Amino acid sequence: MPGHLLAPADCAVVTRDWGSAWHVQGDLLLPAERAWQHFSLVMGERLPIAFQFMTKVGDRVRGNMLEPTAMEVPVAGSVSNAVMPAPVVHNPRARKLRSAVWQDFTKERRADGNCVAVCNHCKKQLTATSRSGTTHLRNHLVICTTTSTRRAGKRRKLVVRRILQNKSSVDGRSGEGHASGEDNDNEGTHFDQELSRRDLVHMIVQHGYRFSIVDDVGFQKFVKNLQPQFRMVSCDTVRADSMEIYAGEKLKLHDVLFKIPCRVSISVDMWRSNTQMEYMCLTCHYIDHANDEWKVRKKILNFVHMEAPFTLDQMVNLIVEKLQSWGIDRKVAAVVLDNCNGGEIVARELLRVLQPRRLLLNGELFQVRSCAHILNLTVQESWEQASDITNRVRKMINYVKFERFQKFQDISKVLHMDQKLLVVDSPDNWPSTYLMFDSACYYHDVLVRLTEQEGHYDVFLSASDWADVKALTEILDVVYHAMEKFPVENPTANLYFNEMCEIHVLLKTWSKSPCTVVAKVADQMLSKFEGYWNLTRPVMAFASILDPRYKMKSLEYFFRLIYSDEQFTAKAMIDVIQNTFHNLYNDYKHQSSDSWKNPSVLCYSRNSSSCMGSMYSNGDDSKTFSRITLSDARRGLDQYIQETSSGQSLKSDLEMYLEEAVYRQKEGNQDNFDILGWWKSFAAKYPVLSQMARDILAIPVSIIPLDSEARTLNEYLSTMDPSTVQGLVCAQDWLREDPEVVAGSGGHGDVGAPRGDELIVVPK
Repeated sequence: MPGHLLAPADCAVVTRDWGSAWHVQGDLLLPAERAWQHFSLVMGERLPIAFQFMTKVGDRVRGNMLEPTAMEVPVAGSVSNAVMPAPVVHNPRARKLRSAVWQDFTKERRADGNCVAVCNHCKKQLTATSRSGTTHLRNHLVICTTTSTRRAGKRRKLVVRRILQNKSSVDGRSGEGHASGEDNDNEGTHFDQELSRRDLVHMIVQHGYRFSIVDDVGFQKFVKNLQPQFRMVSCDTVRADSMEIYAGEKLKLHDVLFKIPCRVSISVDMWRSNTQMEYMCLTCHYIDHANDEWKVRKKILNFVHMEAPFTLDQMVNLIVEKLQSWGIDRKVAAVVLDNCNGGEIVARELLRVLQPRRLLLNGELFQVRSCAHILNLTVQESWEQASDITNRVRKMINYVKFERFQKFQDISKVLHMDQKLLVVDSPDNWPSTYLMFDSACYYHDVLVRLTEQEGHYDVFLSASDWADVKALTEILDVVYHAMEKFPVENPTANLYFNEMCEIHVLLKTWSKSPCTVVAKVADQMLSKFEGYWNLTRPVMAFASILDPRYKMKSLEYFFRLIYSDEQFTAKAMIDVIQNTFHNLYNDYKHQSSDSWKNPSVLCYSRNSSSCMGSMYSNGDDSKTFSRITLSDARRGLDQYIQETSSGQSLKSDLEMYLEEAVYRQKEGNQDNFDILGWWKSFAAKYPVLSQMARDILAIPVSIIPLDSEARTLNEYLSTMDPSTVQGLVCAQDWLREDPEVVAGSGGHGDVGAPRGDELIVVPK
């Protein structure tokens, strides 16, 4: 045997002779004592060199299965490069190195049998046992700054694993996965091109980015480093996928609107592109009670191009056509036409086409105006009475800013005035006029001192002029800060009834002012306010009655203040509102008189086609049923008891509601009261009133309408065809409340807030 290679047959003999004597110790395969002595006689001093290759790879050896591998054995004192098979343990549980980190490391086994991971760049050795994981290897790559690494300029690529729905999602369970820093060998996690492509288009649509962002070199480089496997799509593909998202989201919204058991309100706004193309924006407002939670929703239904010139009849027909296509033409509660030319005519024609018998109180509540629009028109159309004093203030401010500003600043410093902007207003924009008057009153002492030094100029105001300015500023201040209180989120109709009544009281007081200009302005404002307010007052009064904090109390208190000189008028107005509210309640009660016969209405099911588990689909073995809560069933029981107990002397839920004391919060700001949460909790006690609340509180009288400048498409959208504009505007609005985005934000992100290069800014 000296001087030649051990043949495979010889190794087989060795294995057969001493195989039963081997035993496991740690990660080494060691022979028994007697086998060691016998083998030493045969192999001589070469034994330690040969035996160092007899190690196993894996966790543990099962049985005595040995596989021959090649090993070098020095013969006769000389080192030979000859290769001979050596016994290696076969481990059926051994796994492949699947982690991407092994692209930068090589796994080697040391003489003592332990495995190490050798960095391919700096040659540093780190542990690589089966229990050590790969996190420390990743951390090393972050700090590995060898010369060769810097010269190569190699970037570590983060392999983004896309989590697909695993098998559990097929059998009804939500298979949720998450990416972590560890390279867990999960078979259900892998990169998905189509899923990534869909998310990319969702991002572009939701945040209003340009389609051409996919052609930007910087963006392509970023995506390549983030996920090298992703194949970038073209601009045309993004456009096509965006329209597919629009079509898919439209079907979802159509299904929601078809199933909701409540009425909806609509608002119509006219938009314009930079190329003077007219668009009509049709928006739907309703209260969604999905997931057993009442929330105000606002959804843009259509953003339609209007071919110029178009008539009001064409607009009416288009609105009706869109309402019918969405299946809500018989569910309309009210319409807001603040930003629509000829709104009175459009409302009258819509009322005729939609048929009053299908509407609340035969259409008496059909057209309403938003509070912000009422106040804006009230001031804008009345300020002509103060045009003279406004022009004089504007002339004085302009003179000071452009002719005597340095002297103005010097006097301000002498009087220790804090710096505040000296505003010059924009004509036909009363909020800027208020800011100009307010800044002038703030610098009153400075301007009076400047007048004393330069009294020969007629641009400065006299003492009587200053009295008029301060009185007018008080009027504008009340309206301006009332407008500031209007929220940007979707509000309920009950919020600003008290504020509007307070303004009504103040206008009547100001109209009797001894100051001539103040009396003229206030009297004109009062006339305009009452004209617009009479249209919306019934809806807001009903919303106030449905507010458990006030019920009839606000109505009684403010009407007696408003008509303090005519107590008979105040009582008559209160009676009219109360009687009309009772009539509306009776209409709802009549509509729900047969509801106990209809399980879907009785249980307030989210699926109108079924309710209880016994309501199965017909003609199919795979029976499905709507999932409802116990509270839903209890609401149905309460309603059934009331409906079938007419012979008994029971009070209606309206009578019980009005007789009970108003609700007072134990602590906290009254403005934070969750009225929808209250009605959700008491829906079982007041079944008919809760249906009324769901319809009335959703009427958008508390929204802030956009002015004409804000209702202009940006340059990017203005260059697109109308169908693409509608798809992007609607899809962007629908994706604002994407549940995946909400869940991923951790509850801290404002999904609805404009971000980045928004396509349009739509009021929420």
